[in-house]
Amino acid sequence: MSQQTLSDDELFGEAASEMRADVEESLAAARAELPTADAVWEVESENTLGVLNSLRSALDVGDAEEHLRNAKKWYTMGERADAFDDAADLREAIEELDDLIAEIDDAHGQVGELASTIPQLRGALQEAEADGGTDADEGGAEDEDAEAEDDESEEDEE
Repeated sequence: MSQQTLSDDELFGEAASEMRADVEESLAAARAELPTADAVWEVESENTLGVLNSLRSALDVGDAEEHLRNAKKWYTMGERADAFDDAADLREAIEELDDLIAEIDDAHGQVGELASTIPQLRGALQEAEADGGTDADEGGAEDEDAEAEDDESEEDEE
């Protein structure tokens, strides 16, 4: 019986090592999916909307969330089975990555909102400029008409 227990302990230890490796691999895969700092910082475009669309694309986390989910799943399994001797480093890595992905997702959403707002704002500004130009032209024409009428009345009075 002790031989069987030893074998079970060895199998459990092996499974625990594999579980930890799975968590670490999933975390590494999630990190690999995250955008690079340069991809977020260095964006090229000829206009604001192009910059925003490039930034929004750069802020895509790809499959990082799925890899993080797998890491959490295997970590939870290992914790509940009390398979890890010391899992504080894994917990900390998961929390840090979770926070980073949430921050990137938040920025992605904000950039998306701004990217959808900018064309509307541009259209409103173009309309205001066109209306302002038309009003000024109409006002100028009205002033010219009034001056012409004044000139005509002065000539009539003479």
